[in-house]
Amino acid sequence: MSVTPTIPFDRNGAHHGFLRLPYSRDDSAWGSVMIPVSVIRNGAGPTALFVAGNHGDEYEGLVALHELAATLDPAKIRGRVIILPALNQPAVAAGRRVSPIDGVNLNRAFPGRPDGSVTEKIAHYVSRVLVPTADLVCDLHSGGKTLDFLPFAAVHVLEDKAQQAASEAAMRAFNAPYSAIMLEIDAVGMLDTEAEGQGKVFVTTELGGGGSATAQSVAVARKGVRNLLQHMGILPGVPQIGPSRMLDMPDGDCFTFCESAGLMEPVVDLGAVVAKGDTLARVWPLGRPGQAPVAYAARRDGILISRHFPGLVKAGDCLGVVAVEMDAD
Repeated sequence: MSVTPTIPFDRNGAHHGFLRLPYSRDDSAWGSVMIPVSVIRNGAGPTALFVAGNHGDEYEGLVALHELAATLDPAKIRGRVIILPALNQPAVAAGRRVSPIDGVNLNRAFPGRPDGSVTEKIAHYVSRVLVPTADLVCDLHSGGKTLDFLPFAAVHVLEDKAQQAASEAAMRAFNAPYSAIMLEIDAVGMLDTEAEGQGKVFVTTELGGGGSATAQSVAVARKGVRNLLQHMGILPGVPQIGPSRMLDMPDGDCFTFCESAGLMEPVVDLGAVVAKGDTLARVWPLGRPGQAPVAYAARRDGILISRHFPGLVKAGDCLGVVAVEMDAD
């Protein structure tokens, strides 16, 4: 295994260090990528694995997990908490979705390769060493620079219904303002798919976007990770539970994709109730005055939960996502 931790994973106490991944390059012949990691442990008990920075331009998880690592008292927990606040460290340092080293999207690289690129080696270590030790995996995401979301925690539909029920219970404990049964456009190579394939309780999030964070979105992440620790019995106490609206993404009609390039005009804002056929956005042909815009419509009834963020769009970009609100159980 080419990744070497600089701290113990099996000793009581709070340990802060790095996963050191050798990376020989032009400016450092025997250099390394240093991925920050914290392990807080106290005796026997469940293990929770928290990840942020899977994409480097998503910030709520980075803030929440740095704070968790700095404040979680090992004397007050039972079990172990593994915290990776900036998993894709090269991408985080560059403020980019993908690694500037190899151009690989970490969240499409799982389970990785021990002899692959830097990003593939990170994925391989997480898949083969860290995920197998965990009872719960939580991967904190937001929309990054190119998407914006209503703040939600999410799980996927799984073949193992007991596993899905356990994941849904954890999602509800996270208690974001919205909770979603999420449909991925392409789930191949995701940490989600790897953790779920190993039978783990898995929760992910989309907490905002636009390449920044807000006080509200950070607060959702901060409360959610501690709620999960209480839900798992690692931290004493009862999760703080407030209202959370349940959403479902049942099929591909949830997504509206752009087929032209230009200037995007949002017609409805996040959280708006729309009907099938309602215009979500118009795309104006940039620099060509006198031409009409192309209108893009919702393909189903529901709530707009995500939209393209920058003003300029290209063919193939996701313009919006409409989910269906479900009755709370």
